[in-house]
Order: sequence, then C-alpha cells, then structure tokens
Amino acid sequence: MKRIRKAVIPVAGMGTRFLPATKSIPKEMLTIVDRPTIQYIVEEVVASGVDAVVLITSEGKSAIENHFDYNFQLDTVLRQKNKRALRDELTTISNLIDIVSVRQKEPLGLGHAIWMARNVIGDEPFLVLLGDDLVRSKKPCCRQMIDLYNQVKESIVAIQRVPMDQTFQYGIVEGMETEFDRTYKVKRMVEKPAPGTSDSDMAIIGRYLLMPEIFDFLGTTTPGHGGEIQLTDALLALSNRRGMYAYEFEGKRYDAGDKLGYLKAIVDIGLEHPTLGGPLREHLNSICSSKDCC
Repeated sequence: MKRIRKAVIPVAGMGTRFLPATKSIPKEMLTIVDRPTIQYIVEEVVASGVDAVVLITSEGKSAIENHFDYNFQLDTVLRQKNKRALRDELTTISNLIDIVSVRQKEPLGLGHAIWMARNVIGDEPFLVLLGDDLVRSKKPCCRQMIDLYNQVKESIVAIQRVPMDQTFQYGIVEGMETEFDRTYKVKRMVEKPAPGTSDSDMAIIGRYLLMPEIFDFLGTTTPGHGGEIQLTDALLALSNRRGMYAYEFEGKRYDAGDKLGYLKAIVDIGLEHPTLGGPLREHLNSICSSKDCC
C-alpha cells in the first residue's frame, strides 16, 4: 500500500465573495491574525507528515508562491536590523515543504483543477485541501484521514453534520455506519440537494483523500452547472468502482471563504494567540458588558 506523500491545494478561484478586498490580493493571502489563510492550510499538511504540496494556480496568484519562497532582499534587511526572530520565522516558512505549482488556464471548476494535478501525482493516492476550509484540531484533520486510510485502504471524504435546512449548500453523503469510529461507507452523494431529496445531514467539507483512479473519472466527466466539472460526480463514480468512506473528523471547521466564517476564525484564533489573546479577550468582554451591546 502506497503512503500519502502529496497534497493538492486548488487556489485558482477568483475570490468573488470577498470583493473588493480580493481584487488585487488572492483570497488565500487574506490574513487570519498574523498569517495568511493558505499558511494554516499548508501547516496542516506538514503536520500530517506529507512531503509535497501541489498548488493549482491561475493568473494573479503569484503572491501565494512568493509567500513560501525565500526573499533575499527582505532577509538582508532583517539581518541588518538584527531582527533575528522575524528572520527565523520567515526561514521556517520558506522551508516548510516542497511546493510545485500547476496553472489552471481556464476556470472550469474544482474537478478540473484537481485533474490538472494528474501528471504530478501520478499513480499515488493523495490529499486535497480546499483553501477556504480551515480546520482546527488537536490532531490535524489530514492526519486523522491518513490514519483511517491505513485501515480502510480506500478514498475518504471528510464530513461534518449540518442543520437539515442548510444541506442544500453542501455536497451531501448518504451512507452506512462501519466498524471504524466516526466512519461511514458511502452509498450516495448529492451535490447541493433540493429540500426533501435527501434525509442525510452529513456534509462534505474541504478535505479529501483520493485514490489516483479519480483522474480517470475527472477526465471523462461532462461539465455540469455553470459549465464546470463537478468533483462530486467523479467521487460518486469512484465510489461505485471501488468503494469510498466518509469520515466525521474531530475538530472545528471554519469556512474562511465566507465573511462571517472568516471573522469567526480571526476571533477564535486570536483568542489563542500567546501575546494578543489576553488583550483581545478583555476587549471582547468590554464590548459584551457595554450597555450598547445587543
């Protein structure tokens, strides 16, 4: 059984939900406290024992690659100013992991973005992490999925429970419980089901562990809504061929591609910050105790 060595992170989207902030800045570079969102995603990959990241990029996304690169001019300035702690931090970022970039030349959807990584991934199982989904957990979400993969030896999608009146916003999994904790055998997948068409509340979030056969289905999947190649269609075909599992991960997920979810991530992570957490908590308490607080 081949181990999981690579992770694909699609970052080619235009980030329209955050306009005008993302007109000239990739949405993945919007900061959560003191780090861009993409760094949290890559750090999860590193903490999960993966060797390399494949970024699926597009025009205007060079800032993401630059963030993980070495900047000689900046390093020189920091050295001259004796900013040792900052130099060490930036060196750590540039040495986090090997990164390969692949350009998605047309905006043909998530399925197409993942298909673009086929020549880099080859015939190995691999992870997919969406840059919009931030997961905070004691054990990295990807590490949890890799540990399960070592037992089930099949593809896995990460899921969370959502209110039934919100299932239309997600890809939904229907499945049966298994002998593995928090794990379900996938029977059916529905992309954003209309109300009343599914009785499942298991929503797919932005973490996948996929067998390389997914590329066969992505290469033959016809475009769906909006002219995009839907990943869910290929996942269902893959699950029918060789089986697939849904894993209810342990941790808290933030939709960092949504303005409210992004703000929640800033507050929660800010409260955990070693130097900012205390003052931020005092500020929030003062707001909540104010007579003007709703």
